[in-house]
Amino acid sequence: MKILARLGTQVGVLILWLAHFLPLPWIGAIGAALGSVIYLFGRGRVTRINLALCFPEMTPKERYELGRRHFRMLGRNAVELGIMVWGSEEELLRLIHVEGIEHLKAAEGRPIIALAPHFIGLNMGGIRVAYEYPGTASIYSRQKNPVLDRIFLRARTRFGNPHLVSRQEGLRSVIRVVKSGKPFYFLPDMDFGRRDAIFSPFFGVPAATITTLPRLAKLAHAAVIPVVTQQVGDGYIVRFYPEWKDFPTDDIEADVRRMNAFIEDRVREMPEQYFWAHKRFKTRPPGEPSPYKRK
Repeated sequence: MKILARLGTQVGVLILWLAHFLPLPWIGAIGAALGSVIYLFGRGRVTRINLALCFPEMTPKERYELGRRHFRMLGRNAVELGIMVWGSEEELLRLIHVEGIEHLKAAEGRPIIALAPHFIGLNMGGIRVAYEYPGTASIYSRQKNPVLDRIFLRARTRFGNPHLVSRQEGLRSVIRVVKSGKPFYFLPDMDFGRRDAIFSPFFGVPAATITTLPRLAKLAHAAVIPVVTQQVGDGYIVRFYPEWKDFPTDDIEADVRRMNAFIEDRVREMPEQYFWAHKRFKTRPPGEPSPYKRK
């Protein structure tokens, strides 16, 4: 079975490599079709549960269609990985545009945390930030599949010589990186379990949310500048927002609520682009069952 899985991965990589030669509209169409198939026969269940929790006001049909649009965009992004790995510098600059870079430049000379929520274009945004600011740091979680791990590492490190920090290195290593003065592209909005987390509302549902952002900002005296990447047309827009003022405070729960509320607002602007396939509500308060448990 391992041999078959490895062979399947290598065939998938070959397809990605061949696809990156195609025009962008073709790549998008292939990826969207792939996403639709996966939604129908694959990972749609977790997405539908998340959408039911976060958008109870929608009808089941509306949530189903929202989930389908999400997977079409997710599929397109997956096929565009080929451009990230093998595309030319000119192709990437044509694919990924930047808005609001003046907010990042205004904080130059200080430690910077670029708060990057899990939207579909997250990796595209990370590549472009690293291109604009060589040496940009980010956390990298190794993939279990060694072939995929090499592919993702190549995509993440092609431009700007970014500094990748292992998730296992701990907060002290991250603080050193942030204090070095390069932007730290930080992704704190997933369920990482109970460790260093509090339950904070996300669309009204208690979600285990790590407290690292306010703690790190305080320890490193860092500016927090949100950055969200949106999939548009045949490309992506990396959009920087103004630096958060009066952050962090002495109320860590209020700081975490502020982060979740900001992400909620961006999700409502483009609900099909948040990463709904992740089990965001897996960790529950004591005595509360997981919504993903099959009945």
